[in-house]
Amino acid sequence: MVAPVARVGAWALAAFCLSPALPGLAAAPATTSFDPDQALADSQAALGRTLSGYEFRDASLRRLTLSEFRGRPLLINLVYTSCAFGCPLVIETLADAVDVAREAVGRESFQVLTVGFDTRMDTPERMREFAANHGIRDDGWRFASADSETITRLSKDLGFLFFPSAKGFDHLTQTTVVDADGVIYRQVYGAMFDAPFLVEPLKDLVFGRQSVPTSYEGLINRIRLFCTIYDPWSGRYRFDYSPFIGIAVGTALLGTLGFFVARGWLRHRRPRTRT
Repeated sequence: MVAPVARVGAWALAAFCLSPALPGLAAAPATTSFDPDQALADSQAALGRTLSGYEFRDASLRRLTLSEFRGRPLLINLVYTSCAFGCPLVIETLADAVDVAREAVGRESFQVLTVGFDTRMDTPERMREFAANHGIRDDGWRFASADSETITRLSKDLGFLFFPSAKGFDHLTQTTVVDADGVIYRQVYGAMFDAPFLVEPLKDLVFGRQSVPTSYEGLINRIRLFCTIYDPWSGRYRFDYSPFIGIAVGTALLGTLGFFVARGWLRHRRPRTRT
């Protein structure tokens, strides 16, 4: 599926979160207005960038490094816990898409990391409460906090724009898809988005759309890639052999037609016996 940049408008890129302004808000990029075109350009410029060298504290106060997520694709997004509307909607939309993705590509095949960017308020305890309040009980989904320097560097590397405003913060609503080597692969925008915008890039990474199958496992993954199909009526993915069955039937029909054409041609070419 093509990256959903074309369907992104200013309303989808910016989350105008309706929490009251708080004193001593975390430092943010020196931005005083929101330019959706520039925000989108900066976000897309992050594609292909490698993320490394970040350290967080998870919701249980344990040290967490970004390198711990290597080896499997990672979904990463930034929120702030005092947000009254945008961030809760993002998390609930993401939770629904993650649930669909777990069924489609495998429950253990990818990980999720949500980081609080308001370093004054988004403590590990607040991140734990935020997850619980929105019903997140996924063992592969971590909620974490970080210091101001880390958040500034991380947001820049992710192409994530945020800045204090009278409402608390204005910021992008962005979920970043990172490959198993820590390279940014895709950006998914909007507080609300359809599951395929998240699942399709995960299918690419988990099943290897860009790779050439050189093993039995690679062949199976290629079949799963093309046969795992989104059903818009149920809002879920299902495994469907029909594309391969159609190819097999078409090949058989062409082979049969070719046989009869070749046989007719040979009969026509055979010299007639004179009596």
